Amino acid sequence: MEKNDISRPTLNLRFKPFFDLPLSAEIVWNLLPPKLLSLNLNWVYGTDGKWLRRKGVIVNHRDVVNGENLWWSYHPSESYDAYHQDLLKLSALLGDNHLPSGAISDWNGGGVAGVASHFGHIPHQRCLIHVLRTLKRLLPKHSPMLETRKLRSIAIEIINLKDETDVWNWQSKLIDWQMAYGHLLKVKTKSENTKKKWWYTHGNLRRAWRLLTKDQDHFFVYLEYPLIPKDNNSLEGVNSQFKQKLGDHRGMKLPQQISFAFWYFTFSRVKKLSDLKKLWVGWKKTYNSKKAH
Repeated sequence: MEKNDISRPTLNLRFKPFFDLPLSAEIVWNLLPPKLLSLNLNWVYGTDGKWLRRKGVIVNHRDVVNGENLWWSYHPSESYDAYHQDLLKLSALLGDNHLPSGAISDWNGGGVAGVASHFGHIPHQRCLIHVLRTLKRLLPKHSPMLETRKLRSIAIEIINLKDETDVWNWQSKLIDWQMAYGHLLKVKTKSENTKKKWWYTHGNLRRAWRLLTKDQDHFFVYLEYPLIPKDNNSLEGVNSQFKQKLGDHRGMKLPQQISFAFWYFTFSRVKKLSDLKKLWVGWKKTYNSKKAH
């Protein structure tokens, strides 16, 4: 821009109206309806949040099968109320004829409850990439404990199971591990000199075991419903690009980051030049309406 003789203050002044008034997800929906409506496509709902340095979270709701961001919002946290607000609006716009065939998420409590409340009891896959990431943290690769390393070697196979036979063999390995080393999960450390009188000695090992063995059905939904992916890579990719873009524009305050996020997801819906023209007309209408009031 400096090569075009536009100073930074002038540039900031020109862009200020857009930062002050980003288009909401609802306005974008009306201007550029998602293709799943017009083409009557089968789709899977995916959701994930991108935290803005612990100052709140941008929640993205995506059609992970057809690769389209449907709805986005800012909330102080990924609570049930946050998902309820978003999914109440999203499900109303979708109507009964365009509900998702399934869902995938990182298993955040608010998101799981929100999907069940607004989309009914559709198949809901727990993202195995998130599961694997947590397991690797709880079960370090170079742990001094042989038992931890052995459980890790079993745990990381979870991402590569292709059919029910693979799942059965994997579960058998877990049972074998429990028979050999399960006693470690009950070992306690006691102390008279601390506020907490006792705790489980191998806390991370217990957490990893609980993650691996509690409610396993949601790990393998993708085997029964091929349309549903086993991981949230579609959303992970979007959030990764968004994070990079934010990094390229470091120094923005929270309101600017939120506006930037809204515009980022808005332009993700643009497929052709006519879409840009529709957004421009819609934004001018919104801007003029705000000035009038």
